Amino acid sequence: MSNESNSGFTHINETGQPAMVDISGKHDTYRIAVAESRIFLPAVIREQFQGQDIQTRKGSVFQTAIIAGIMGAKKTPELIPLCHGILLDGCDIQIQLEGEEAVIRCAVKTTGKTGVEMEALTGASIAALTIYDMCKALSQEMVIRETKLISKSGGKHDFSK
Repeated sequence: MSNESNSGFTHINETGQPAMVDISGKHDTYRIAVAESRIFLPAVIREQFQGQDIQTRKGSVFQTAIIAGIMGAKKTPELIPLCHGILLDGCDIQIQLEGEEAVIRCAVKTTGKTGVEMEALTGASIAALTIYDMCKALSQEMVIRETKLISKSGGKHDFSK
């Protein structure tokens, strides 16, 4: 049975049904993916910064978002139905305030048969959602503007923006 339909989508089999990609014939390779999410923070939230973070009654916003993002990356196969459960070698999340936005970068590494793009995207997304959750008492004007893959390497095709 083929991994790919006539449409070229890898998660649709030749009969048009959803299918997990068969990676049994692949070899392990070292893989890295980096994703980014950006969240607009209105002035009322930016004014709360002390150093490189915001302290709330719930705790440190960016530090909590980093932990949540790592947890999200690890749980990606539970959230995205056709993702493979893979062992992550590492997950690093950095959050910086750039102008009116918090910029979240999530880098995920593994040695395996499939890439970690979805884990990086999930980690960045969950970190952005956590920032929103922790700051929503101050303002609902926050906007998660974009989540995108920045780079991936180690599979058939490398990618870099």
